[in-house]
Amino acid sequence: MNELDVVGVRVEMPSNQPIVLLREVGGDRYLPIWIGPGEATAIAFAQQGMTPARPLTHDLFKDVLDAFGQQLTEVRITDLREGVFYAELVFASGVEVSARPSDAIALALRTNTPIYGSDGVLDDAGIAIPDEQEDEVEKFREFLDQISPEDFGTSNQ
Repeated sequence: MNELDVVGVRVEMPSNQPIVLLREVGGDRYLPIWIGPGEATAIAFAQQGMTPARPLTHDLFKDVLDAFGQQLTEVRITDLREGVFYAELVFASGVEVSARPSDAIALALRTNTPIYGSDGVLDDAGIAIPDEQEDEVEKFREFLDQISPEDFGTSNQ
């Protein structure tokens, strides 16, 4: 397993489909995962430190974990089958729960939990960006700093 950082979310054009971009810590691979608009908003809120007036699903899940004294110790992006990514939530008790990567990432950001990607997933779907292309990545980061959750066209009721 390789530790991953969340670079951010963006909307892929022309399909208007949100993606979350993860970066391999200590490596040169990036992992793009296409996600839904609700999850994109949840991830963007967490990255920007925004707290909605009413808890989003991922905020509620974090609150339930806290209420029951459960600790999420890691999130693993474990597999890629037929274009679908799979993830697991790993708890301090040893319990592992299957999850969508987008939900797992949104929860990991709220709980300051490390995210890992399997070698197989990174080999199959990772995109190597050498240091000389880091300027393009920096432009992407600047774009992410300018985007807001409202850009995803969802309301948070």
